[in-house]
Amino acid sequence: MTIPDQVDVAIVGAGISGLTCAHYLMQRDIDCIVFEASTEPGGRVASDDVEGFTLDRGFQVFLTAYPEAQDLLDYDALELQAFEPGALVRYAGVFHRLSDPWRRPQRFWSTATSPVGTLRDKLRIAQFRRRTIRCSLEAIYERPETTTLDMLEQQGISNRMIGQFLRPFLGGVFLDSELATSSRMCEFVFRMFSLGSAALPRRGMRAIPQQLADKLSEGQLQTSCPVAEIHPGEVVLESGHRVSARAIVLATNRTAAENLVDGEQLARENGVACVYFAASAPPVEEAILVLNGDSEGPVNNLCVPSQVASDYAPAGHVLVSVTALDWSDADQLVDEIRAQLTGWFGSAVDEWRHLRTYEIRDALPNQFPPALSPVEKPPVVADGIYRCGDYLDTASINGAMASGRRAAEALILD
Repeated sequence: MTIPDQVDVAIVGAGISGLTCAHYLMQRDIDCIVFEASTEPGGRVASDDVEGFTLDRGFQVFLTAYPEAQDLLDYDALELQAFEPGALVRYAGVFHRLSDPWRRPQRFWSTATSPVGTLRDKLRIAQFRRRTIRCSLEAIYERPETTTLDMLEQQGISNRMIGQFLRPFLGGVFLDSELATSSRMCEFVFRMFSLGSAALPRRGMRAIPQQLADKLSEGQLQTSCPVAEIHPGEVVLESGHRVSARAIVLATNRTAAENLVDGEQLARENGVACVYFAASAPPVEEAILVLNGDSEGPVNNLCVPSQVASDYAPAGHVLVSVTALDWSDADQLVDEIRAQLTGWFGSAVDEWRHLRTYEIRDALPNQFPPALSPVEKPPVVADGIYRCGDYLDTASINGAMASGRRAAEALILD
Protein backbone atom coordinates (compact mmCIF):
# COMPACT_ATOMS: atom_id res chain seq x y z
CA MET A 1 0.00 0.00 0.00
CA THR A 2 1.38 3.38 -0.99
CA ILE A 3 2.11 5.71 1.90
CA PRO A 4 0.40 9.06 1.40
CA ASP A 5 2.33 12.33 1.42
CA GLN A 6 -0.27 14.08 3.55
CA VAL A 7 -2.68 13.07 6.31
CA ASP A 8 -4.69 14.80 9.01
CA VAL A 9 -3.13 12.82 11.88
CA ALA A 10 0.00 10.66 11.96
CA ILE A 11 0.18 8.21 14.88
CA VAL A 12 3.62 6.83 15.70
CA GLY A 13 3.23 3.38 17.24
CA ALA A 14 0.57 0.67 16.93
CA GLY A 15 0.49 -0.47 20.52
CA ILE A 16 -2.72 -0.48 22.53
CA SER A 17 -2.69 3.30 23.08
CA GLY A 18 -2.01 4.19 19.43
CA LEU A 19 -4.68 1.82 18.13
CA THR A 20 -7.16 3.19 20.68
CA CYS A 21 -6.39 6.75 19.63
CA ALA A 22 -6.94 5.81 15.98
CA HIS A 23 -10.28 4.19 16.87
CA TYR A 24 -11.65 7.34 18.48
CA LEU A 25 -10.36 9.55 15.67
CA MET A 26 -12.07 7.31 13.12
CA GLN A 27 -15.34 7.69 15.01
CA ARG A 28 -15.11 11.41 14.27
CA ASP A 29 -14.16 10.80 10.61
CA ILE A 30 -10.68 12.21 11.11
CA ASP A 31 -8.20 10.86 8.58
CA CYS A 32 -5.29 9.15 10.36
CA ILE A 33 -2.48 6.73 9.63
CA VAL A 34 -0.59 4.57 12.13
CA PHE A 35 3.12 3.90 11.61
CA GLU A 36 4.51 0.81 13.35
CA ALA A 37 8.19 -0.17 13.34
CA SER A 38 7.63 -3.91 13.86
CA THR A 39 5.86 -6.38 11.61
CA GLU A 40 2.73 -6.63 13.78
CA PRO A 41 0.62 -4.29 15.91
CA GLY A 42 0.49 -4.57 19.69
CA GLY A 43 3.68 -3.16 21.16
CA ARG A 44 4.37 -5.00 24.41
CA VAL A 45 1.10 -6.93 24.12
CA ALA A 46 2.37 -9.55 21.70
CA SER A 47 2.67 -13.31 21.24
CA ASP A 48 4.90 -15.63 19.25
CA ASP A 49 4.24 -19.05 17.70
CA VAL A 50 7.01 -21.48 18.67
CA GLU A 51 6.72 -25.16 17.72
CA GLY A 52 2.94 -25.03 17.97
CA PHE A 53 2.95 -23.21 21.33
CA THR A 54 1.66 -19.67 21.85
CA LEU A 55 4.16 -17.69 23.89
CA ASP A 56 3.06 -14.30 25.15
CA ARG A 57 6.02 -11.95 25.38
CA GLY A 58 6.14 -11.97 29.13
CA PHE A 59 3.40 -13.47 31.27
CA GLN A 60 0.35 -11.23 30.97
CA VAL A 61 -3.31 -11.50 31.88
CA PHE A 62 -6.33 -9.52 30.78
CA LEU A 63 -8.64 -8.18 33.49
CA THR A 64 -12.22 -8.18 32.25
CA ALA A 65 -13.22 -5.35 34.61
CA TYR A 66 -11.10 -2.80 32.75
CA PRO A 67 -13.67 -0.05 32.03
CA GLU A 68 -11.90 1.24 28.90
CA ALA A 69 -11.71 -2.27 27.45
CA GLN A 70 -15.39 -2.88 28.10
CA ASP A 71 -16.13 0.09 25.84
CA LEU A 72 -13.76 -0.99 23.06
CA LEU A 73 -13.43 -4.76 22.84
CA ASP A 74 -15.68 -7.63 21.83
CA TYR A 75 -15.05 -10.06 24.68
CA ASP A 76 -16.96 -12.89 23.00
CA ALA A 77 -14.77 -12.65 19.89
CA LEU A 78 -11.65 -12.85 22.07
CA GLU A 79 -12.94 -16.14 23.53
CA LEU A 80 -11.61 -15.25 26.95
CA GLN A 81 -10.67 -18.13 29.24
CA ALA A 82 -10.59 -17.29 32.95
CA PHE A 83 -8.11 -18.24 35.65
CA GLU A 84 -9.37 -19.84 38.83
CA PRO A 85 -9.95 -16.96 41.28
CA GLY A 86 -7.24 -17.37 43.89
CA ALA A 87 -3.74 -18.78 44.06
CA LEU A 88 -1.65 -21.69 45.23
CA VAL A 89 1.07 -20.39 47.55
CA ARG A 90 4.24 -22.43 47.98
CA TYR A 91 5.24 -21.96 51.59
CA ALA A 92 7.37 -24.11 53.93
CA GLY A 93 7.53 -26.94 51.41
CA VAL A 94 3.75 -27.22 50.90
CA PHE A 95 1.21 -25.71 48.51
CA HIS A 96 -1.56 -23.78 50.28
CA ARG A 97 -4.70 -22.60 48.53
CA LEU A 98 -6.11 -19.10 48.89
CA SER A 99 -9.45 -18.74 47.12
CA ASP A 100 -11.60 -15.71 46.51
CA PRO A 101 -14.39 -16.34 49.06
CA TRP A 102 -16.83 -14.12 47.15
CA ARG A 103 -16.58 -16.38 44.08
CA ARG A 104 -15.68 -19.63 45.77
CA PRO A 105 -17.73 -19.52 49.01
CA GLN A 106 -17.39 -23.30 49.35
CA ARG A 107 -13.68 -22.75 50.04
CA PHE A 108 -14.17 -20.00 52.58
CA TRP A 109 -13.18 -22.10 55.58
CA SER A 110 -10.08 -23.64 54.00
CA THR A 111 -8.93 -20.18 52.95
CA ALA A 112 -9.66 -18.66 56.35
CA THR A 113 -7.66 -21.38 58.14
CA SER A 114 -4.79 -21.51 55.67
CA PRO A 115 -1.38 -20.96 57.33
CA VAL A 116 -0.64 -18.29 54.73
CA GLY A 117 -1.15 -15.19 56.86
CA THR A 118 -3.55 -15.06 59.78
CA LEU A 119 -7.33 -14.86 60.00
CA ARG A 120 -6.95 -11.22 60.99
CA ASP A 121 -4.89 -10.63 57.82
CA LYS A 122 -7.65 -12.08 55.68
CA LEU A 123 -10.24 -9.89 57.37
CA ARG A 124 -8.00 -6.86 56.75
CA ILE A 125 -7.75 -7.80 53.07
CA ALA A 126 -11.53 -8.14 52.92
CA GLN A 127 -11.83 -4.62 54.34
CA PHE A 128 -9.31 -3.38 51.80
CA ARG A 129 -11.28 -5.03 49.00
CA ARG A 130 -14.45 -3.30 50.22
CA ARG A 131 -12.59 0.02 50.30
CA THR A 132 -11.52 -0.31 46.66
CA ILE A 133 -14.86 -1.36 45.16
CA ARG A 134 -17.24 0.91 47.09
CA CYS A 135 -15.96 4.10 45.54
CA SER A 136 -15.19 5.40 42.07
CA LEU A 137 -11.86 5.17 40.30
CA GLU A 138 -11.70 8.95 40.52
CA ALA A 139 -11.90 8.72 44.32
CA ILE A 140 -9.07 6.17 44.37
CA TYR A 141 -6.96 8.44 42.19
CA GLU A 142 -7.43 11.32 44.65
CA ARG A 143 -6.37 9.46 47.77
CA PRO A 144 -2.98 10.34 49.29
CA GLU A 145 -0.22 8.56 47.40
CA THR A 146 2.35 6.40 49.14
CA THR A 147 4.03 3.11 48.28
CA THR A 148 2.07 -0.11 48.08
CA LEU A 149 4.10 -1.57 50.95
CA ASP A 150 3.41 1.42 53.23
CA MET A 151 -0.29 1.33 52.43
CA LEU A 152 -0.59 -2.41 53.14
CA GLU A 153 1.14 -1.94 56.46
CA GLN A 154 -1.17 1.00 57.25
CA GLN A 155 -4.11 -1.34 56.61
CA GLY A 156 -2.82 -3.52 59.45
CA ILE A 157 -1.74 -6.41 57.23
CA SER A 158 1.13 -8.33 58.77
CA ASN A 159 4.60 -8.72 57.30
CA ARG A 160 3.92 -12.44 57.21
CA MET A 161 0.92 -12.02 54.90
CA ILE A 162 2.71 -9.49 52.77
CA GLY A 163 5.75 -11.71 52.34
CA GLN A 164 3.90 -14.96 51.74
CA PHE A 165 1.12 -13.75 49.46
CA LEU A 166 0.91 -10.07 48.58
CA ARG A 167 4.57 -9.54 47.68
CA PRO A 168 4.72 -12.32 45.05
CA PHE A 169 1.18 -11.58 43.82
CA LEU A 170 1.36 -7.80 43.51
CA GLY A 171 5.08 -7.89 42.75
CA GLY A 172 4.27 -10.08 39.73
CA VAL A 173 1.66 -7.56 38.58
CA PHE A 174 3.87 -4.50 39.05
CA LEU A 175 7.18 -6.28 38.25
CA ASP A 176 8.35 -4.75 41.52
CA SER A 177 9.42 -7.15 44.25
CA GLU A 178 9.92 -4.30 46.74
CA LEU A 179 6.29 -3.10 46.42
CA ALA A 180 7.54 0.46 45.96
CA THR A 181 4.81 1.03 43.34
CA SER A 182 2.22 3.71 43.98
CA SER A 183 -0.61 2.87 46.36
CA ARG A 184 -3.01 4.28 43.76
CA MET A 185 -1.89 1.61 41.30
CA CYS A 186 -2.36 -1.04 43.98
CA GLU A 187 -5.93 0.05 44.70
CA PHE A 188 -6.71 0.19 40.98
CA VAL A 189 -5.38 -3.35 40.44
CA PHE A 190 -7.16 -4.73 43.50
CA ARG A 191 -10.43 -3.22 42.28
CA MET A 192 -10.01 -4.78 38.81
CA PHE A 193 -9.26 -8.24 40.23
CA SER A 194 -12.25 -7.93 42.59
CA LEU A 195 -14.80 -6.82 39.99
CA GLY A 196 -13.86 -9.12 37.11
CA SER A 197 -11.87 -12.13 36.03
CA ALA A 198 -8.22 -12.57 35.08
CA ALA A 199 -8.28 -14.20 31.67
CA LEU A 200 -6.36 -15.11 28.53
CA PRO A 201 -7.72 -14.80 24.97
CA ARG A 202 -7.88 -18.23 23.35
CA ARG A 203 -5.36 -17.22 20.66
CA GLY A 204 -2.98 -15.39 22.97
CA MET A 205 -2.67 -11.83 24.23
CA ARG A 206 -1.90 -10.61 20.70
CA ALA A 207 -5.60 -11.08 19.91
CA ILE A 208 -6.37 -7.90 21.86
CA PRO A 209 -4.39 -5.41 19.73
CA GLN A 210 -5.25 -7.39 16.61
CA GLN A 211 -8.95 -6.86 17.27
CA LEU A 212 -8.32 -3.11 17.50
CA ALA A 213 -6.16 -3.16 14.36
CA ASP A 214 -8.85 -5.02 12.42
CA LYS A 215 -11.16 -2.03 12.91
CA LEU A 216 -8.84 0.18 10.86
CA SER A 217 -9.43 0.78 7.17
CA GLU A 218 -7.07 -0.62 4.56
CA GLY A 219 -3.82 1.31 4.51
CA GLN A 220 -4.36 3.00 7.86
CA LEU A 221 -1.89 0.68 9.59
CA GLN A 222 1.60 0.72 8.11
CA THR A 223 3.77 -1.99 9.69
CA SER A 224 7.54 -2.38 9.22
CA CYS A 225 7.54 1.38 8.88
CA PRO A 226 9.81 2.94 11.55
CA VAL A 227 9.79 6.68 12.10
CA ALA A 228 13.19 8.41 12.21
CA GLU A 229 12.20 11.98 13.09
CA ILE A 230 9.23 14.16 13.80
CA HIS A 231 8.93 17.90 13.25
CA PRO A 232 5.95 20.21 13.69
CA GLY A 233 3.62 19.19 10.90
CA GLU A 234 5.84 16.42 9.52
CA VAL A 235 6.87 12.82 10.12
CA VAL A 236 10.08 11.51 8.53
CA LEU A 237 10.25 7.75 8.04
CA GLU A 238 13.52 5.82 8.13
CA SER A 239 13.02 5.21 4.42
CA GLY A 240 13.33 8.96 3.92
CA HIS A 241 9.68 9.39 2.98
CA ARG A 242 8.14 12.52 4.47
CA VAL A 243 4.50 12.74 5.50
CA SER A 244 2.84 16.06 6.23
CA ALA A 245 0.36 15.94 9.11
CA ARG A 246 -1.81 18.51 10.81
CA ALA A 247 -1.20 16.67 14.08
CA ILE A 248 1.19 13.97 15.32
CA VAL A 249 0.53 11.50 18.14
CA LEU A 250 3.48 9.79 19.83
CA ALA A 251 2.07 6.42 20.87
CA THR A 252 5.40 4.78 21.67
CA ASN A 253 6.94 3.83 24.99
CA ARG A 254 8.54 6.59 27.01
CA THR A 255 12.08 5.99 25.78
CA ALA A 256 11.15 6.04 22.10
CA ALA A 257 9.02 9.15 22.61
CA GLU A 258 11.93 10.96 24.23
CA ASN A 259 14.17 9.98 21.34
CA LEU A 260 11.76 11.63 18.93
CA VAL A 261 11.05 14.77 20.92
CA ASP A 262 12.62 16.26 24.01
CA GLY A 263 10.25 15.79 26.93
CA GLU A 264 9.95 15.35 30.67
CA GLN A 265 11.07 11.96 31.97
CA LEU A 266 7.88 10.67 33.56
CA ALA A 267 8.81 7.09 34.26
CA ARG A 268 11.43 4.40 34.15
CA GLU A 269 10.83 0.79 33.28
CA ASN A 270 10.65 -2.37 35.37
CA GLY A 271 12.11 -5.53 33.86
CA VAL A 272 11.06 -9.16 33.89
CA ALA A 273 12.28 -12.52 32.67
CA CYS A 274 9.68 -14.99 31.47
CA VAL A 275 10.81 -18.58 30.88
CA TYR A 276 8.66 -21.05 28.96
CA PHE A 277 8.87 -24.84 29.12
CA ALA A 278 7.11 -27.59 27.19
CA ALA A 279 5.97 -30.50 29.32
CA SER A 280 4.04 -33.73 28.80
CA ALA A 281 1.90 -33.23 31.93
CA PRO A 282 0.94 -30.13 33.92
CA PRO A 283 2.63 -29.53 37.28
CA VAL A 284 -0.75 -28.27 38.53
CA GLU A 285 -4.02 -29.44 37.01
CA GLU A 286 -5.95 -26.22 37.60
CA ALA A 287 -5.96 -22.95 35.71
CA ILE A 288 -4.50 -21.20 38.73
CA LEU A 289 -1.61 -18.92 39.57
CA VAL A 290 1.19 -20.40 41.68
CA LEU A 291 3.10 -18.01 43.95
CA ASN A 292 6.44 -18.36 45.69
CA GLY A 293 5.65 -17.55 49.31
CA ASP A 294 9.11 -18.48 50.59
CA SER A 295 10.93 -15.49 49.05
CA GLU A 296 13.77 -17.78 48.03
CA GLY A 297 14.99 -18.71 44.56
CA PRO A 298 14.38 -16.97 41.24
CA VAL A 299 10.74 -18.00 40.74
CA ASN A 300 8.20 -15.32 41.61
CA ASN A 301 5.15 -16.95 40.06
CA LEU A 302 4.22 -19.79 37.74
CA CYS A 303 1.21 -20.88 35.75
CA VAL A 304 0.25 -23.33 33.03
CA PRO A 305 -1.34 -21.18 30.28
CA SER A 306 -2.53 -24.25 28.37
CA GLN A 307 -4.64 -25.22 31.40
CA VAL A 308 -6.35 -21.84 31.04
CA ALA A 309 -6.66 -21.76 27.24
CA SER A 310 -5.93 -25.10 25.58
CA ASP A 311 -4.80 -23.56 22.28
CA TYR A 312 -1.63 -22.29 23.98
CA ALA A 313 -0.11 -25.78 23.49
CA PRO A 314 -0.39 -28.46 20.79
CA ALA A 315 -2.30 -31.64 21.54
CA GLY A 316 -0.52 -33.90 24.00
CA HIS A 317 1.64 -31.12 25.46
CA VAL A 318 1.33 -28.41 28.08
CA LEU A 319 2.96 -25.00 28.36
CA VAL A 320 4.54 -23.85 31.62
CA SER A 321 5.25 -20.14 32.19
CA VAL A 322 7.66 -19.01 34.92
CA THR A 323 8.25 -15.38 35.91
CA ALA A 324 11.44 -14.09 37.55
CA LEU A 325 11.87 -10.52 38.75
CA ASP A 326 15.50 -10.63 39.84
CA TRP A 327 18.07 -12.32 37.59
CA SER A 328 21.43 -11.58 36.00
CA ASP A 329 22.19 -14.29 33.42
CA ALA A 330 19.39 -15.76 31.28
CA ASP A 331 21.21 -19.04 30.58
CA GLN A 332 21.94 -19.59 34.25
CA LEU A 333 18.37 -18.60 35.11
CA VAL A 334 16.91 -21.61 33.29
CA ASP A 335 19.04 -24.00 35.35
CA GLU A 336 18.21 -22.18 38.59
CA ILE A 337 14.47 -22.29 37.85
CA ARG A 338 14.62 -25.97 36.94
CA ALA A 339 16.44 -26.76 40.20
CA GLN A 340 13.91 -24.81 42.28
CA LEU A 341 10.88 -26.35 40.58
CA THR A 342 12.31 -29.84 40.95
CA GLY A 343 12.02 -29.21 44.67
CA TRP A 344 8.39 -28.22 44.14
CA PHE A 345 7.19 -30.82 41.64
CA GLY A 346 9.78 -33.59 41.64
CA SER A 347 11.94 -35.21 38.97
CA ALA A 348 9.36 -34.69 36.20
CA VAL A 349 10.75 -31.16 35.86
CA ASP A 350 13.99 -32.67 34.49
CA GLU A 351 12.02 -33.73 31.42
CA TRP A 352 10.64 -30.25 30.70
CA ARG A 353 12.02 -28.78 27.49
CA HIS A 354 13.08 -25.16 27.53
CA LEU A 355 11.29 -23.31 24.72
CA ARG A 356 12.31 -19.68 25.10
CA THR A 357 13.36 -17.04 27.61
CA TYR A 358 12.14 -13.48 27.24
CA GLU A 359 14.34 -10.91 28.95
CA ILE A 360 12.28 -7.72 28.85
CA ARG A 361 14.16 -4.86 30.46
CA ASP A 362 11.48 -2.29 29.62
CA ALA A 363 8.43 -4.43 30.34
CA LEU A 364 6.43 -1.94 32.39
CA PRO A 365 6.79 1.70 33.47
CA ASN A 366 7.77 1.85 37.09
CA GLN A 367 5.26 3.90 39.00
CA PHE A 368 6.97 4.80 42.22
CA PRO A 369 5.41 7.78 44.02
CA PRO A 370 4.81 10.47 42.93
CA ALA A 371 4.43 8.84 39.49
CA LEU A 372 0.62 8.74 39.82
CA SER A 373 0.19 12.29 41.09
CA PRO A 374 -1.81 12.82 38.98
CA VAL A 375 -2.80 9.48 37.49
CA GLU A 376 -3.96 11.00 34.21
CA LYS A 377 -1.08 12.87 32.54
CA PRO A 378 -1.78 15.56 29.93
CA PRO A 379 -1.56 14.38 26.31
CA VAL A 380 -0.35 17.63 24.75
CA VAL A 381 3.42 17.88 24.16
CA ALA A 382 3.50 20.97 21.94
CA ASP A 383 1.38 22.67 19.34
CA GLY A 384 0.17 19.88 17.06
CA ILE A 385 2.07 17.13 18.91
CA TYR A 386 0.36 14.73 21.35
CA ARG A 387 1.38 11.64 23.29
CA CYS A 388 -0.25 8.55 24.73
CA GLY A 389 0.88 5.37 26.45
CA ASP A 390 0.46 3.51 29.71
CA TYR A 391 3.32 5.51 31.26
CA LEU A 392 0.88 8.43 31.22
CA ASP A 393 -1.73 6.57 33.31
CA THR A 394 -1.88 3.32 35.25
CA ALA A 395 0.66 0.91 33.74
CA SER A 396 -1.94 -1.45 32.30
CA ILE A 397 -3.97 -2.20 29.20
CA ASN A 398 -6.69 0.00 30.69
CA GLY A 399 -4.19 2.82 31.24
CA ALA A 400 -2.94 2.56 27.65
CA MET A 401 -6.51 2.71 26.33
CA ALA A 402 -7.44 5.63 28.59
CA SER A 403 -4.37 7.55 27.48
CA GLY A 404 -5.11 6.87 23.81
CA ARG A 405 -8.67 8.07 24.24
CA ARG A 406 -7.55 11.26 25.99
CA ALA A 407 -5.05 12.02 23.23
CA ALA A 408 -7.81 11.67 20.64
CA GLU A 409 -10.17 13.86 22.67
CA ALA A 410 -7.56 16.59 23.10
CA LEU A 411 -6.71 16.50 19.40
CA ILE A 412 -10.38 16.68 18.40
CA LEU A 413 -10.94 19.59 20.79
CA ASP A 414 -7.95 21.47 19.40
